[in-house]
Amino acid sequence: MGQEDMFYEELKPGDLIEIFHLGYKDWAIYVGDGYVIHLAPPTEFPKLGSSKMFTFLSHKAVVTEDSLDNVAWGCLYRVNNHLDHQYRPQPLDKIISSAKKMIGDRKMYRVLCENSEKFVTDLRYGWPRCKLVRSTLG
Repeated sequence: MGQEDMFYEELKPGDLIEIFHLGYKDWAIYVGDGYVIHLAPPTEFPKLGSSKMFTFLSHKAVVTEDSLDNVAWGCLYRVNNHLDHQYRPQPLDKIISSAKKMIGDRKMYRVLCENSEKFVTDLRYGWPRCKLVRSTLG
């Protein structure tokens, strides 16, 4: 995947955004106007900002709406609706309303079983799926 494949895609509400942070990938769902809904560290740890590493270690996350720029931290990202060939996306209004209703919800976070990719694929397709788990186990 070349850099020309990233950043330049038109983002549409309901798109899955794969973010390439140093050492790990993160996922968010685009809800429009430059904003995404994603899993972030709980607010009782405000000095950690959006440190996903803390989320990995604490096994806790909170559903948050934030600008894509703040979530990506200047890292490369791309639209990756990788399961569209396998599953029909849910209606857009359902994806967005379900995501927005979850803002503020606390979630367990485990790299292999309860992660950001599963969170966003469940919103888009109604099925939590994760390539990391499939490639690790299969």
